Amino acid sequence: MLGRPLMVDAAVVVRRRSGEPVVIRNHPLAADGTPMPTRYWLVDPEWRTAVSRLESSGGVRGAEAAVPEDVVAATHASYAVERDGALPADHEGPRPSGGVGGTRQGVKCLHAHVAYLLAGGDDAVGRWTMAQLEGVALPPVVAELA
Repeated sequence: MLGRPLMVDAAVVVRRRSGEPVVIRNHPLAADGTPMPTRYWLVDPEWRTAVSRLESSGGVRGAEAAVPEDVVAATHASYAVERDGALPADHEGPRPSGGVGGTRQGVKCLHAHVAYLLAGGDDAVGRWTMAQLEGVALPPVVAELA
């Protein structure tokens, strides 16, 4: 669905009701130890297209204007804590950095925020994005978090 092989182990955490993957959760490290900052990826083509259209029409700027900086910063912090909690306890190499989509501040990628929200994260940017997509016919989803 990504158009290339995955670089890390991943699990489907949100599916369409019909079973196809919508969101995957990446392990924070590739097999060679390379850090993977993006924990959740929106992989469903219809969901990706809808969010891409919003991004291309100024959605990132709109989200940054609508969601207070401190709320975005808190989202990045909680995302990083959750991702870093999945690191092996004995890991001593490079660690993933940043928050949602690997960014440290502001909004980088609405897709990553929607993926985090659908996977159960408290993400105000994801909620803002979903509100902008009201009326867009998107396949219903079911979370499979474990």
